Amino acid sequence: MPAEPKTHKRKSTQFKPLTAMQEAYAQSYVQSPENQTQAAINAGFSPKTAHTKASVMMRDERIQKRIAELMEERNKRLRVSADYVLLRLVEIDQMDVLDILKDDGTLKAISQWPKIWRTTLSGFDLSSTIMNMNETTMETILKKIKWPDKVKNLELIGKHVDVMAFKERMEVNVNVTIADRMANARARLKARQGGE
Repeated sequence: MPAEPKTHKRKSTQFKPLTAMQEAYAQSYVQSPENQTQAAINAGFSPKTAHTKASVMMRDERIQKRIAELMEERNKRLRVSADYVLLRLVEIDQMDVLDILKDDGTLKAISQWPKIWRTTLSGFDLSSTIMNMNETTMETILKKIKWPDKVKNLELIGKHVDVMAFKERMEVNVNVTIADRMANARARLKARQGGE
């Protein structure tokens, strides 16, 4: 009787330390998580194989754990938490154009705007006009202000874990036992078979 072929088992890397390039990848990924391939290139992998290497590394539990550790450390340093994010979203939601306008409808000086306006505007257009012939005096006029997308902001608030406004609610009866389920299944089967 011939011997059965041995199946090759891949050795677990669970306890194996990360290589220098894997650590560099994790560090680079935390800096720009939107581009895994670029993180691999920044870590020293070849641009030709970076996409594949990044994909393999993102499936490695050790690298996932290291990235989570690095992000947690960064969040602690920056004091970013779910509460902070929700607070900022609420501040944006409460922005009122009256905060930056005078009673006559003209804009207040930017230095008089609340911080939330100064830090959250997504764009503005300035117009400059030369006032005298020497071209030394200029007047700058704010022409257009683009403020944050309030609907998107509300959507983000709604998706926040503590708010859960857009999550479907599902009621689960935890008192239903397997015996109850089996009895219900038998009753359905009996009804289908004509009550026999």
